[in-house]
Amino acid sequence: MTTSVDSQKLFNNLGIAPRLLEILAQNKFIHPTPIQEQSIPIAVEGKDLMGIAQTGTGKTLAFGVPMIQRLAQSKGAMKGLVILPTRELALQVDETLRKIGATLGLKTAILIGGEAMARQLRQLRQKPHIIVATPGRLIDHLENKTVELSKVGILVLDEADRMLDMGFEPQIKKILQRVPVDRQTMLFSATMPNEIVKIANSYLSLPLRVEVAPPGSAVNTVTQEVFFVDRGQKLGLLRTVLSEYKGSVLIFCRTKHGARKVTSSIRAMGHTAAEIHSNRSLNQRIEALEGFKIGRYRVLVATDIAARGIDVTGIELVINYDLPATADDYIHRIGRTARAGRAGHAISFAQPDQQREIRNIERLIRKPLKVSKAQVSHMPQTKFTEQKRPFSNFRKPGTSLSVPGKPIYRRKPRSGFRRRPEHGFRGSAKPSGYFLKRY
Repeated sequence: MTTSVDSQKLFNNLGIAPRLLEILAQNKFIHPTPIQEQSIPIAVEGKDLMGIAQTGTGKTLAFGVPMIQRLAQSKGAMKGLVILPTRELALQVDETLRKIGATLGLKTAILIGGEAMARQLRQLRQKPHIIVATPGRLIDHLENKTVELSKVGILVLDEADRMLDMGFEPQIKKILQRVPVDRQTMLFSATMPNEIVKIANSYLSLPLRVEVAPPGSAVNTVTQEVFFVDRGQKLGLLRTVLSEYKGSVLIFCRTKHGARKVTSSIRAMGHTAAEIHSNRSLNQRIEALEGFKIGRYRVLVATDIAARGIDVTGIELVINYDLPATADDYIHRIGRTARAGRAGHAISFAQPDQQREIRNIERLIRKPLKVSKAQVSHMPQTKFTEQKRPFSNFRKPGTSLSVPGKPIYRRKPRSGFRRRPEHGFRGSAKPSGYFLKRY
């Protein structure tokens, strides 16, 4: 069943309790987004739900408001569990749930990798009403018997397609086997591949399907263009683009090494920049994201780990410095701009031999990308001078090396020669592995 969209409703028309409406108004949530408008009336009745909407459309409140209301009504008889693919997304969902539920006495626990177990155990001992977790860390707690899921009455699988892309299907199935069968399950996703449909058919009970945009569609307020440029000219083009746009910029790279290199180059251009990728610790990633939010860093460089984990309003520009691995990832990347109804722009750097990848993206978004002519700024070349060492223990056997004012040494072969200590040495001790030979 697919419901229709009526964008004229307010939150007070969706079956939300008066106290929760006051809290939403205090946090300046007045007009629901389409996914919220359609999902909340279904979810507050306790029905299973499949929600499909592009990223950045407010899915957190779409499941968060009904969950908080039903948990408050149950008076501790049941708990909520939210499963998400990345640490960043888990932190943001936890922040939103606490913002709405703290006044009602709601307590949450966040179980994510990269954070000390001791802190998470303290949160669990406080008997939280909602657990927000990534699959891997939740499995760790289940194996250590430090978390109990027998009272979970509401389960949310957020960004389900991304979790499958990241290889979490075995963990998700283990978790689904540990929660009660008699529960409400809400599944939210930007796309709906066959694997998600199979999970929905197996673990959801007569779910209602809410779809506010075709799977894989991009936000309408995002303008998009592509530059075809050689790899060696990307940094020069990036310099030009950053000088033309004055707002906050999010840049995506394919690899951790690439993200580090681009971040270093941006700083050399005179811009403040931070990086987020899997080699950064949790505290470093939190600091980078918070610094980007408050304007300490104008540019944030990230790998696809952050494609769905960054919820920052007001990002002016998203740059695909490297094209994503799949066309679906392109949708998630550019969805970081034009959030909450605002306008945004997305630029992709494509190499001349990547025409096929661009066509795949155009096929998914159902429209051609504007091709613009690249104007490349010349980057200053850094000169490197090779420093020669006076001698090295890694020279090939049989080669000579000399130091002014010192005896001449020849590298000792692995066999066939003995050291000749009878000759003696002047000055400092001879290098290990060398014998003295007079010429």
